[in-house]
Amino acid sequence: MKGIRINQPGEAEIFETEKPVRKAGEALLRVLYGGICGSDLGTYRGTFAYASYPRIPGHEFSAQIVAIDPADAEKYHLHAGQIITCNPYFNCGTCYSCTRGFVNCCEHNETMGAQRDGAFTEYITMPVERIYDGKGLSPLQLALIEPFCISYHGASHADIKPGEKVLVIGAGTIGVLAAAAAKAAGAEVYIADIAPKKLDHAVQIMGLAGRILNDSPEHFTEQVQEITGGNGFDVTIEAVGLPATFLSCVDAAAFGGRVVQVGVGKRNADFNFTLLQKKELKLYGSRNALKKDFLELIDLVKSGKIDITKIVTNTYELADGPQAFKDFSEHADTMLKVVIHFADPE
Repeated sequence: MKGIRINQPGEAEIFETEKPVRKAGEALLRVLYGGICGSDLGTYRGTFAYASYPRIPGHEFSAQIVAIDPADAEKYHLHAGQIITCNPYFNCGTCYSCTRGFVNCCEHNETMGAQRDGAFTEYITMPVERIYDGKGLSPLQLALIEPFCISYHGASHADIKPGEKVLVIGAGTIGVLAAAAAKAAGAEVYIADIAPKKLDHAVQIMGLAGRILNDSPEHFTEQVQEITGGNGFDVTIEAVGLPATFLSCVDAAAFGGRVVQVGVGKRNADFNFTLLQKKELKLYGSRNALKKDFLELIDLVKSGKIDITKIVTNTYELADGPQAFKDFSEHADTMLKVVIHFADPE
């Protein structure tokens, strides 16, 4: 079978490997669609904090069950031929976090495509407990559930109330979907980025209240003050992973506000931490997602309240996978969500 592998920063290739053999408690899956995550792009660029090489990328995907043991199928309400998505965060089950139920922040977490090889091959095996019924959603929709979970899980920390003003910094996939999650909670949502075209696209497809062009600290502050009447935002969500954007979230938050850190980076932030005390900010880190996030969002998308396929800007076939990474790396200012089509259901 064929797959996509990143051998080192800037080098992705199509490679041949053996079709996997499932073990007890696993299902054999045919991959249908895969989305290139910001972490996948970071691995390609050499900027992702958890990257190692060579690495098969991919943790946003949909698949079709090819083979599963009858007992597992009955227990988890699965069957051969079913279109599904999966939880790609492998937790150890024994660390302090796991034993307290915080499996998303396992001390020894291995996410597919990051700390372990990912889903960007024609076939994979998965533990059956990580497989979730797609409930009739399309393969494309199901490949977008995982990034929506990251955003939804992050936004949920802030306990957003109807009518609150929320600012999301970062108009990539995670940022745009975080804005969608905040809007679904009834907030007045704004989004900030350095790329005007991505901002306009985000506002248009998600029906957001407005945008902030983050082209200078002074202009950023001016726009925040204007939108909020000098009060700051009730909630700010960082979805970039840079020190500057984290500090912008702190600066833009109202006194008594909430700040959620979703973005992942490798650089240190140097700032006056007393501002956290002065404003009495509530600061939340958000990592991965939980099973309940997947199940809730599958139902939400099935309800038709949110069309997550609007975030897809570019689709490539498996054979063009290396070109997809190259194009995305060079044109990230105009490409929002890039997906790779592996196969159609059989």
